[in-house]
Amino acid sequence: MISRLLLTLALIPVPGFAETPIVLSTQCPPGFEQLDNGTCHLVTRYDQYDSLQGQGVGGTTTALPPRRDGFSARQIDLGRYLFFDPLLSADQTLSCASCHDPDKGFGDGLGRSIGIAGTETRRGAPTLWNSAFLRRLFWDARASSLEAQAQGPLYAPDEMGNTPQGLLTSLRGSPAYADLFAQAFPGAERIELPMVYTALAAFEASLISLNSRYDHYAHGYHDALTDDEIAGLNVFRSFVARCAECHTPPLFTNQQIAVIGSPEPEGLPLDVGAQQSFGEAKLRGGFKVPTLRNIAKTAPYMHSGRFATLRDAVAFYNGGRGHAVPDNVELQLHWHIWDPQLAEHELDLLVAFLGTLTDERFKPVVPERVPSGLTPINHSHHRAGQFAAAPQAGDTP
Repeated sequence: MISRLLLTLALIPVPGFAETPIVLSTQCPPGFEQLDNGTCHLVTRYDQYDSLQGQGVGGTTTALPPRRDGFSARQIDLGRYLFFDPLLSADQTLSCASCHDPDKGFGDGLGRSIGIAGTETRRGAPTLWNSAFLRRLFWDARASSLEAQAQGPLYAPDEMGNTPQGLLTSLRGSPAYADLFAQAFPGAERIELPMVYTALAAFEASLISLNSRYDHYAHGYHDALTDDEIAGLNVFRSFVARCAECHTPPLFTNQQIAVIGSPEPEGLPLDVGAQQSFGEAKLRGGFKVPTLRNIAKTAPYMHSGRFATLRDAVAFYNGGRGHAVPDNVELQLHWHIWDPQLAEHELDLLVAFLGTLTDERFKPVVPERVPSGLTPINHSHHRAGQFAAAPQAGDTP
């Protein structure tokens, strides 16, 4: 009788439980060291290596480029909540994670991403892994910081469709966010836009992927890769394939813009890419060299998803210089694009090696609820149109 009474009492909702306030984490994400001043700094074995200078192309023991870190744990965690909250979009149906889903390599599995009202955008969503190291953001390299990049999708009419004032009004109208911003930015009187951009940048800079099987091999554990994968790495680094000259380890991008002559999807006009960003004719059809980290998770490939598989993508580079450029289009192709004439089995070896670059150990926890009270939206929710009220369970950072 007592047991039955206790069970009944356990099922009665506790007043105020659903309103349990969210408290930002004070612990830095995995892989980061917390300094005495409370800021988080990345720790990686690549810090023990020399710079890329003098190490040759594709060397395994070369250092990473400079990074963005030094954010506080609370700023990173606030950015995590903002990232998954559809409150940031004009119609409250999209979050940043709608196009950058952690389960899809921080892409969305689409050739061209979908914005508000089902609008198809010009390009696919690039991965956010290792964004802390990037000097230029977006496919067309038009942003020079994570803070500047965040403003692009927030205010683009075909993406999240918001306005600076609309975003501020939504956030300032949320008591929960007022408290969280006060936690992350002590002393601030109210929410300001630079604080929003800083928090989003802090979260994105915490998305580190440097512990793949390739990394184990690079740090001296030879058995981390199979014989075929090592053979694929040798093809990748060879002066025949020349993959590593643009996709340079350990970040697997040289961060430059390259004109490679990748075809557009059927029926679409040429995307001029970085020419629009910099006003230079030589960059017509040029795009930022993407990182290959977690590349096996981010199909389809190229700026507009022209190739469905990695095998299709590597075969494109083997097709001969300019073979996919339309007859009436003039492009100044990158000099590394030529006619390597790799055998079919060498293409297979390349694909095998690329699969060793997958590492999602530090994939962040998706919040069970967000401060706005809306449903945390990732890509799967976005596509299914699931925009119901958020569950009331508490969230563990």
